[in-house]
Amino acid sequence: MRTEPKLTRLDRVFARLDREPERPAHIDVPKMSRHRIVLFAATLAFYGAIVWAVVITSWLVRLDWQVMFFRPYQQWSEIHWFVDYYVVLGQRGPTAVMVAAWLGWRSWRQHTLRPLLALGVSLLLLNITVGAAKYGMGRLGPHYATTIGANEMWLGGDIFPSGHTANAVVTWGILAYLASGARAQRWLSAVSAVTSLGVGMATVYLGTHWLSDVLLGWTAGLLILLGLPWFEPLIARAEDAIFDLRDRLRARRRPTPAEPAGAPPVLVTPVPADRDDIAAHSPRAPVYLAPGPHTTRSERTPITPAGSRRPPHPERHPRGSTPSARPVTGG
Repeated sequence: MRTEPKLTRLDRVFARLDREPERPAHIDVPKMSRHRIVLFAATLAFYGAIVWAVVITSWLVRLDWQVMFFRPYQQWSEIHWFVDYYVVLGQRGPTAVMVAAWLGWRSWRQHTLRPLLALGVSLLLLNITVGAAKYGMGRLGPHYATTIGANEMWLGGDIFPSGHTANAVVTWGILAYLASGARAQRWLSAVSAVTSLGVGMATVYLGTHWLSDVLLGWTAGLLILLGLPWFEPLIARAEDAIFDLRDRLRARRRPTPAEPAGAPPVLVTPVPADRDDIAAHSPRAPVYLAPGPHTTRSERTPITPAGSRRPPHPERHPRGSTPSARPVTGG
């Protein structure tokens, strides 16, 4: 009885590193379902509520000042070194490079550009939406506040919402968005939520952001992830266009079979004079010409016939033979 070899965990890990023979058919593309639309609308309403609470200088602004005066970086100074390193998980450059490397491997393995294109679209939306909100509301940070208890809005700042927090939500949340299985999606969603929550709290600890900045940053990043399915048709068209361009470039670079520079001349053997009768009654054999481009008459090599070009004469004799005596006729 033949048994299959039992694969160990390490063997299964290395098997996952190999490239699949073709694009998997089970890749699910998220769609804008009714449930997702409800979540998007609720998150958008929460976004507006936070902005409104800060604009009217409500209890949220007073909480911002209380946290700032508490000075967490002085209360827990022993973890300052760790927070300085941990906050890098929200910086756009390092996180984009790490996530792009992982998604690039997935794109190569699954023969698709969707992971990289989804990351690019999400980061583009993040720069547009969060950047416009930052410079539009112009709020100053805790270290540059001018009036105690004020909301510090429209004073030329750029910290509302928190870019670190929004970037952490998007770059780590895109891994859960692109997960191929429900279990992996749940685990990655939990990991990205905890990571982005820690990044937001790290900025509050360091005093670079108000607490309301972090709340709005979480909301802004979540809005991008919830609305990303609306851009899936655009991502699919972009992927098809890139693959079509790649195929055309490959076809253009593919070497074509070289044609011969010139065909050799065709030699025609003339029929000897003493075989004229045979050639006249025998069927003519077909002439096979060598392949090649046609040459004009001026380019052809002149051919000298092998036999004599004079017609046969009954009274002529070849040289070296003795002519027969002519009959003598009487006159």
